[in-house]
Amino acid sequence: MKEVFIGNYGLEQVGQKMTATGWVANIRNHGKLAFIELRDREGLLQVFVAGDSPAFAEIDHLHKEDVIAITGEVVERESRFVNKAIKSGQVELRAEAIQILANSKPLPFEVDQHAHTGEELRQKYRYLDLRRSKMTENLKLRHQVTSTIRDYLNGKDFLEVETPYLTKSTPEGARDFLVPSRVFKNQFYALPQSPQMLKQLLMGAGLERYYQVVRCFRDEDLRGDRQPEFTQVDMEMSFASEKDIRMLVEEMLKAVVKKTHGLELTEAFPTISYEEAMSRFGTDKPDTRFGLELKNLTNLCQDNPSLLLKQAFARHEELWGICVPNAADSFTKKQLSHFYQEMKEFGASRFASLKVEAGELQGDLASTFEAEAAAFIDRLEAQDGDLLLLVIAKKRQAQEALGHLRLEVAKYLDLIDQSLLNFLWVLDWPLLEWNEEQERYQAMHHPFTQGIFENNKEDLASIKSHAYDIVLNGYEIGGGSLRIHDRKSQEAMFELLGMEKEDYERDFGFFLEALDYGFPPHGGLALGLDRLVMILAGEENIRQVIAFPKNGTGFDPMLESPSQVDASQVKELHLELKN
Repeated sequence: MKEVFIGNYGLEQVGQKMTATGWVANIRNHGKLAFIELRDREGLLQVFVAGDSPAFAEIDHLHKEDVIAITGEVVERESRFVNKAIKSGQVELRAEAIQILANSKPLPFEVDQHAHTGEELRQKYRYLDLRRSKMTENLKLRHQVTSTIRDYLNGKDFLEVETPYLTKSTPEGARDFLVPSRVFKNQFYALPQSPQMLKQLLMGAGLERYYQVVRCFRDEDLRGDRQPEFTQVDMEMSFASEKDIRMLVEEMLKAVVKKTHGLELTEAFPTISYEEAMSRFGTDKPDTRFGLELKNLTNLCQDNPSLLLKQAFARHEELWGICVPNAADSFTKKQLSHFYQEMKEFGASRFASLKVEAGELQGDLASTFEAEAAAFIDRLEAQDGDLLLLVIAKKRQAQEALGHLRLEVAKYLDLIDQSLLNFLWVLDWPLLEWNEEQERYQAMHHPFTQGIFENNKEDLASIKSHAYDIVLNGYEIGGGSLRIHDRKSQEAMFELLGMEKEDYERDFGFFLEALDYGFPPHGGLALGLDRLVMILAGEENIRQVIAFPKNGTGFDPMLESPSQVDASQVKELHLELKN
């Protein structure tokens, strides 16, 4: 086993005879001498092979990505030959002997940081892709994050406890991955979407502080920051207030950033209510690295005689807008038309783009808002040369539409400071949300969240909860809540969700019975580890920070999974395949 990784060789090794092992990254044969770039997980080491060295005879037998061992003396480079781009750049190895440990056949793509290779091919040969320094650094960063979190929680007297992967399928979540049982005919396990009830049961068991770095599974549509299997840092605490939990998570994340980026975050993370986030940013996970905040313009147009507005207001729609500074001529008609199509997908009945010129509005619908022009410019804090983007829709649809457009515009105009790490707590969440398709209320987070029933219990939409999300640079990286910890309240919550007693006792009876035996007040939070590492690594897709991810359809090109299985295996499970 190596005592020193070759990528870390430095002046401390000068004069020592070393055997360096790794992969051949590059070979430069100059006829009477040669250079080999040898790579291990820590980086590159230059090897000098003199023409009169016995090792030189092996040069013609070497290929890129061969695994070799080179014995020789470490020497200091002349100052003019120092390579500041690599950690070992002050030294090189003078080869005396080369041993080929394994040959590589011709590569399907160049293992080179700058090579442009399609993602599907990279995933098929993931073990080659992971040899790229960027990918190796991402996995090392992931390890740093995980180990820092473990060290922090261990220091706070948390116990790391594993919970089962074969669990029970329950409603009120995403679609489960089901595992048929061979022993129990026509019965199924479910892979956990999160260990929610299990960690609450650990609080009931008296463990008081629990955490787990746990794999979770959800059979849902995928996107850049989602995978069918993902990793959570799951934690739960007894006798803790919402403030206690948020302060602990905040300190932990500050420790992570200090470890990974060397940054000392001294300020408390800002907080914002759910309603304020939607009103100002059009999303419950705001990216606060740039402005372009939303403004409600509805009350400025109440006396406008336009039939367009009268009909919209009769439908209880509202007028919202954003101001894009110095962007009056930044978008083509085609781009603005594309924005309109996107806004319609969010349910907007009308979209308008207006330029501010000489204190007046120019462009689509400018005449409609002629009387309100000065008020619009004042509320949106606009100046000459700015672009106003307006949407007419139901309140929430207008907010979400402009929230999407705000982010798209900021990316296109390069308004986002990529060097920032902007954490934000989103608080005061509704307990319930209305499901249009099912025509019923469902839990905003999950049905174990503690509600705040100080307001009107009859107005279900107004009930708040003890829930909190932690957001980083426009991504939700974690969510948690105080939990219900008595049976009566938990049953009342199920009934608020329209569940029949027979159904919730069948699905959650084991948990309800446990609540009869004295559960402490408790709460917790789960962090999305993949998403957190993705942001810290400066990546845009969590596949870049997972060793062996699935592609965008949930398929693994390397393992060729999912795949067909032998008919006898299916028969043992008491199942029958249909075309």
